Amino acid sequence: MKAFATPILAILMAGAATLASAQAHQHAGHGPHEPTATNAAAALSEGEVKKIDKEAGKITLRHGEIRNLNMAAMTMVLRVQDPAMLDQVEVGDKVQFAAERLNGAITIVQMQKTQ
Repeated sequence: MKAFATPILAILMAGAATLASAQAHQHAGHGPHEPTATNAAAALSEGEVKKIDKEAGKITLRHGEIRNLNMAAMTMVLRVQDPAMLDQVEVGDKVQFAAERLNGAITIVQMQKTQ
């Protein structure tokens, strides 16, 4: 029985080592998962403020494509992650913003006025 178990154990250990090596290779070269300044700028979408609802924490934007959400240009109501963002803009302002899907809702996580 011992003569049979030793080769099986060796095969299992070799397989585990190969799997660990493949997983390490697959993730090699990946840096931190934080967006870089270049990636963050590329992720920003452009929009125009159409309506602000401070009580609901929402803003209506006519926006261009939101690439990270695979969303075409349109006008829509979006939640804001931080209600203070709504104090920084007025109807008619042009903005750049980043949106993500949070808790099932498309939410603006970053927004700044543009000229």
